[in-house]
Amino acid sequence: MATIHPTAVVHPDAKIAEGVEIGPYSIVGPDVHLKEGVVLRSHVVVEGHTTIGQGTVVFQFASIGAKPQDLKYRGEKTFVFIGKNCEIRECVTVNSSCGEGTAVRIGDNCLLMAYVHVAHNCTLGNNVILSNNVSLAGHVDVGNYAIVGGFTPVHQFTRIGAHAMCGGMSRLDGDLGPFLIGGGSDFKVGGINLVGLRRREFDLERTVKLGKLFKWIYRTDLSLEAAIQNITKEFSLEDEDVRLWVEFFSAQTKRGYAGYKRAAQLEPAPC
Repeated sequence: MATIHPTAVVHPDAKIAEGVEIGPYSIVGPDVHLKEGVVLRSHVVVEGHTTIGQGTVVFQFASIGAKPQDLKYRGEKTFVFIGKNCEIRECVTVNSSCGEGTAVRIGDNCLLMAYVHVAHNCTLGNNVILSNNVSLAGHVDVGNYAIVGGFTPVHQFTRIGAHAMCGGMSRLDGDLGPFLIGGGSDFKVGGINLVGLRRREFDLERTVKLGKLFKWIYRTDLSLEAAIQNITKEFSLEDEDVRLWVEFFSAQTKRGYAGYKRAAQLEPAPC
């Protein structure tokens, strides 16, 4: 049985599962689905076609599923999907998507700290941490286990690879590859995210391999294409880390690569 505070406003068409708790003055719209064990603290607004996964807790004054802050939006049906066991802290805003049938997706076990903003068409993997006041513009893609430090804006169409770490008070306007660490207003890539990888029990052999992948891209005078060719000759694509690395740097980029010496030669993406 759900527990709903008498001051909360819950539309009768909303789908409220067993064990849901809805706190004082919270508002839940007609197309919202709250799965088992979801907790909404006080003054939370959940609207639009929004699904929140089992065990996720949303703290006070968060806004989930409001229409996107994009002038192209014309009222089309869009979605927000939030996974299991996430923690969404005070005053977080997660907007809905822009474009018929599209969705903002947040994976399982994510932590969005206070005042984080997730804009339209963003995708977050599992176990992502966005620190206080991180602001993701539209179409940002964040991989599994990535961490973005506090007060960092991330430019639209930017990709952040799995296990990457972006330092706080940075300005990220280019793609940050998997396993990397970097930061700064004039963004620099420092190398492999060794501390984060050790915390996830990556062994020495694995981190040494990732260091070699990093050097092929960032520490040679080769073109990106030539560096990838050398990587595929030295390492097997059956190795999941290698495959993830090669796929990231082979995919189309709209922003270039953060801290990459030849990124400035790419044509900038339209705003």
